Amino acid sequence: MRIIIAGGAGFIGSHLCGFYCSQGAEVICLDNFITGRQKNIQHLRNKKKFTFQKVDVTKDLPKFKGKVDLLYHLASPASPVDYQRFPLETLKVGSVGTENLLRLALEKKAVFVLASTSEIYGEPLVHPQREDYWGNVNSVGPRSVYDESKRFAEAITTAYCRRESLKAGVARIFNTYGPRLRLDDGRVVPNFICQAIKNEPVTVYGKGTQTRSLCYVSDLVRGLVRLAEKVRPPPYPSPAAGGGSMKKGTFLVVNLGNPEEITVLNLAKRVISFCNSKSKIVFKPLPEDDPTRRCPDISRAKKLLGWEPEIGMEEGLKRTISWFREQKRRGDGRV
Repeated sequence: MRIIIAGGAGFIGSHLCGFYCSQGAEVICLDNFITGRQKNIQHLRNKKKFTFQKVDVTKDLPKFKGKVDLLYHLASPASPVDYQRFPLETLKVGSVGTENLLRLALEKKAVFVLASTSEIYGEPLVHPQREDYWGNVNSVGPRSVYDESKRFAEAITTAYCRRESLKAGVARIFNTYGPRLRLDDGRVVPNFICQAIKNEPVTVYGKGTQTRSLCYVSDLVRGLVRLAEKVRPPPYPSPAAGGGSMKKGTFLVVNLGNPEEITVLNLAKRVISFCNSKSKIVFKPLPEDDPTRRCPDISRAKKLLGWEPEIGMEEGLKRTISWFREQKRRGDGRV
């Protein structure tokens, strides 16, 4: 099997590259290192079937000779810190970059898997969020560059499935954590761990009553792989519900995340406890458009993919804390 993974030097992308390398697949990793890191894929460089190309997918893509079976699109800034630093780049990779990769998948007759996001649901008015929920998104808010880039990416992927002979899967990824998250990533888990292992005040925004659901990265990768394996004929029965045959192509949308919900305040307390930290919790104003509830309904993933998370929060957090401590010991401030 020959696989292209765009954004393969990022947090999730590098774990996906590692999985397929362990299965003996030929992996072509593409990244421009805006937010990805060479360090994430350094351990794969000596693999005979792994190659890396520094590529900006919003520009002309290199020519790939031979067959490509599967193309993953994970190329995008994903944390608020990153997409607010790179707003135009985020919009461009969700639009131009997505179409460039769709054209490549079509040319190679490859299955296309889009890494979308739970952010397309915005500040949800239904709970938990199902794939047939259309969302409640502020198109001009501080998070809009990411939300709307992913909504557009889903729309153009759908259009290619309707119009062309493309088989595609869309993974709406909920909060994911684990080794290789950067300390300066800006999301809740690395923020709390970074502060706790330094015995600094742990910052909770608002009252901490907002909820998150956290999926360990190995579970998420397993879900992406299951989705790619499922997106092929025969078609699925219900196009209106987000999965099925679309003229010539096959199309499936699934939530991938952990349905175990936890308040941000309780998460902060757990991290402090697992780190044996002396940190105290401090409260700051809630950022604009920060979602108050976020939790996936994964019924479709269970039914169609036979997938659900296996790593519990305690085990996942302890693994992640251990990795962060090792990076701190090595003096890697960016992780």
